[in-house]
Amino acid sequence: MTRPPRTLVLPPRLTASARTLRAAALRRGLRIVEATASAVPEGLDGPGWAGLPEGAGPDASSGAAGDAEAAGSSGAAGNAEAAGSAEAAGNTAGEAPSVHLHAGPSFADVVAPALGIALLEAPADWLARLPRTLTRREILALPIGEAYRLRRPAFVKSPNDKGVPALVYADGSRLPGPDAVDPETVVLVSDVMTFAAEYRLHLLDGTVHAAGQYAESGRLRLGPAGGDALAFGREVLAAAGETLPSAIVVDVGRDDTGRWAVIEANAAWASGCYSADPDRALDTVLRAAGPATGLSPHDRGFVR
Repeated sequence: MTRPPRTLVLPPRLTASARTLRAAALRRGLRIVEATASAVPEGLDGPGWAGLPEGAGPDASSGAAGDAEAAGSSGAAGNAEAAGSAEAAGNTAGEAPSVHLHAGPSFADVVAPALGIALLEAPADWLARLPRTLTRREILALPIGEAYRLRRPAFVKSPNDKGVPALVYADGSRLPGPDAVDPETVVLVSDVMTFAAEYRLHLLDGTVHAAGQYAESGRLRLGPAGGDALAFGREVLAAAGETLPSAIVVDVGRDDTGRWAVIEANAAWASGCYSADPDRALDTVLRAAGPATGLSPHDRGFVR
């Protein structure tokens, strides 16, 4: 019995990185579904999801396609376009199709539940719980309502989405106010640290599976990851690998004095691959956003 092809769902507007991952997926024989306009509100049975394999969704085992009613978020609208190699045709009776996703949080939060996709991410306070030897700065995870009392410059961001823009704020009064953000929303507040070089590590099953440089002195600069960056990634995994899902992205950096530090953790399904090997980066994406029915016991504790 032939295994049905895997499907990768992509959002309406593709970044350069998403296009690179799409090309890697097509080379591997995955079916590609690109959503546009109102594919989500119309539900998975609507014409906008014509590219999805039959039986995709949380009830795939019974053949039901599921429904995305009440999803309605802005920007997740329209129809879908299917693309793929001839090898990626059709579904095999008796085996549920495997659907994966690469998209930003707002799109993923609507689409993933309807398709039975489990989104893996680091705990909201993961960065704050790391030892100082790995972060080289003080980092706190606290409600933004408490962060309003800051009277010093600090780097503040949402842990796992873009709700609070990642910026250096002069003090707490410059943060988005309670009219824009629930005061109980958790944010990461850290000392300001400047990095001479920054690298993205795609971690899979406790190893640095792919890596590449993405910035130098705060500006975009793509290149390979050197041995020191890979070595620091292995150090992070040795110290804190068990506190992460099996597939995740961790950004690390080196300051002007040569000290290495963890910058942040990001969901692999929402992260660009920059200069990393796209085929290996795709491996992390597929694991980080795949069928909920295939989760390992370890990864069940890291579902968004």
